[in-house]
Amino acid sequence: MKIIHGFSTFFLILLVSSMNVEGRYHFHKNQKKSSSGPNATVPQPPASPPSFSSDPVSAPSDPGDDTNSSSCVFDVTDYGAIGDGSTDDTPAFEAAWKDACAVESGTVLVPAGCTFMITSTIFSGPCKPGLVFQVDGILTPPAGPDCWPKKDSNKQWLVFYKLDNMTLTGTGTIEGNGQEWWDLPCKPHKGPGGKTLSGPCDSPTLIRFFMSSNLELSGLRIQNSPMFHVKFDGCEGVLINKVSISSPKLSPNTDGIHIENTKSVGIYNSMIGNGDDCISIGPGCVNVDIEGVTCGPSHGISIGSLGVHNSQACVSNITVRNVVIHDSDNGVRIKTWQGGAGSVTGIAFENIQMENVRNCAIIDQYYCANKNCDNQTSAVYVRDISFRNIKGTYDVRSPPIHFACSDSVACTNITMSEVELLPFEGELVDDPFCWNAYGVQETLTIPPIDCLQDGMPQSVSYDDVYECI
Repeated sequence: MKIIHGFSTFFLILLVSSMNVEGRYHFHKNQKKSSSGPNATVPQPPASPPSFSSDPVSAPSDPGDDTNSSSCVFDVTDYGAIGDGSTDDTPAFEAAWKDACAVESGTVLVPAGCTFMITSTIFSGPCKPGLVFQVDGILTPPAGPDCWPKKDSNKQWLVFYKLDNMTLTGTGTIEGNGQEWWDLPCKPHKGPGGKTLSGPCDSPTLIRFFMSSNLELSGLRIQNSPMFHVKFDGCEGVLINKVSISSPKLSPNTDGIHIENTKSVGIYNSMIGNGDDCISIGPGCVNVDIEGVTCGPSHGISIGSLGVHNSQACVSNITVRNVVIHDSDNGVRIKTWQGGAGSVTGIAFENIQMENVRNCAIIDQYYCANKNCDNQTSAVYVRDISFRNIKGTYDVRSPPIHFACSDSVACTNITMSEVELLPFEGELVDDPFCWNAYGVQETLTIPPIDCLQDGMPQSVSYDDVYECI
């Protein structure tokens, strides 16, 4: 791996903008700056959610600002990039990045009309503020594991590291060439009889932002990633707006946007269709606002999984609102492993339209990837979860509501209001399921959720052992 040193179709046509319930968390550019990270700020929300077409992978609108008008533009073709799709253009990108990094408001330009292939590279800071990486053409990695250089990491491709006030944008496409990675025999359902086989299985995340702050991702089409499409790890102050992310429904482990150990995130006005979670929120995430997003096909919007290998996981203040989820294995989900510690608190799912979705609303504290997990007494504490104005249709193969909470650590303060879910086709076989789940129904749900218990459990004390600092 190279490190650039020195600069170290039916419900979907709804207008989401018609859903006007106001969320609990508001994000303003002038909000108080965080104490961690270099002047990290909270991203600004869109003026209003968008309208969506019925094509979940349509390219979003152009990002708006014409960063190419800057006089500090460093065109990769001026540094020798060929752009024929097969020549290794990595050295040209490295040189353009180095020069753009050294000036304020510099732009690395990947021009339209060409396909540029580069190998696994870390674009490293610190850089002067206002750096823009603008992709107007097509940017792609080597075509599959057989073409991947042996000296490069096969766990990540584009990495942006230790940067502040940086934007990845453009009108072009970042193409992941994921098909040969998905077909590795170790991947789900690729072996004989649908079983996986042993052998190399590492696959690269397409784009990773690591230990950075005040980031913007906008305007791009990102598609066919070998694994996660976009990942934010250890970041603060992230704005994702008007992006299109797509891969086939059966492409394994192709999460659209994954965040972990990241604070103050806004994900807006985007369209995501893929083979795993549309958006996944891992441990250490605080203050995440998701609005105006269309997901599908996908595995829905997930918090977790959390608490694996008896670890502590803390997630709080997450709002998902004015969202469409269609043709997905899950809708909105919280999933934790047994034996974990910590808490998931202050989660609001509001104004969500479902179409043909299994498990529309799910809390699963018995998550187990290999289905061979022992019961354990400790658990990640789940509380203060609201489901408001969740409407649409569900796949009758699973109950639309499923709250399976730990035997020893109940889920508490669950609020249900204006939840109306009808079969997409056929009839409901099983009623909504609850286990050790406590909360209130502000309105009657459809179908009725009689299993939700009133009040609070009497047998367990929820002291600071379950709290996150």
